[in-house]
Amino acid sequence: MLGRLEASREVASAEFGLRRTVKSFAVDDLFPAELAGAIAESFPPLEEMVLKKHLGELKYVGVQMDRYQPLLEETIYAFQDPRVVRLVGEICGLDELIPDEHLYAGGISAMVRGNFLNPHLDNSHDFERKRYRALNLLYYVTPGWRLDYGGNLELWDEGPKGAPRPIESRFNRLAVMQTDKTSWHGVSMVKHEGTRRCVSNYFFTLEPVDGDPDYHVTSFRGRPEEKLKDLLMQGDNAIRQAVKEAVGETFFTNKHVYKKS
Repeated sequence: MLGRLEASREVASAEFGLRRTVKSFAVDDLFPAELAGAIAESFPPLEEMVLKKHLGELKYVGVQMDRYQPLLEETIYAFQDPRVVRLVGEICGLDELIPDEHLYAGGISAMVRGNFLNPHLDNSHDFERKRYRALNLLYYVTPGWRLDYGGNLELWDEGPKGAPRPIESRFNRLAVMQTDKTSWHGVSMVKHEGTRRCVSNYFFTLEPVDGDPDYHVTSFRGRPEEKLKDLLMQGDNAIRQAVKEAVGETFFTNKHVYKKS
């Protein structure tokens, strides 16, 4: 992985530096093909994962990594190797990135036909509200997955009322995006009978990457054609934001963290 990232440094840095609202870059063929295939095969069956289901999303997730094959945990924490963290930071022009050993909102995910993720902003902080979310690293590991299958990352540079910029969830591809108060993103609905698999990591910083010490909860919106759904989700966002600002993030028990023994 280090060698592939290093070889892609110049192109990736130029891509990340483009004048776009949602800064991003992608690197293909991140691992040797045989290893990438083994990572894909190590994913657990859906019944061993947790189904997240509400107006804004429908997908399967897993974060308690000691329940799954060791290769999956090794893969996740390979992205947290200090050399990888430093190199990604250099590509993005960000200093002192902090990987998340607790995998707050990270881990693994799987999406099947009909699954989706509406345009949304990620929670601005970690689960203790001490650090700012800075980067999302998404590694896709479904052999043979195609753009027309759906399940692709969507970056909404013009916001949820605009049009998304798709990044194909191609096998053995790493997509990296900056997360801040304007980084609307989602996942298009899966249209294929197969399973789209992803390994996720978040990196944090002590100061916000856009310079604005904003606090916001995970906020979903409807797609442009989903008028009623959009109104409902905006109301839900406002309620959750008000409650968390009143009582604090740590008042809530977040189940999406890796509880190591």
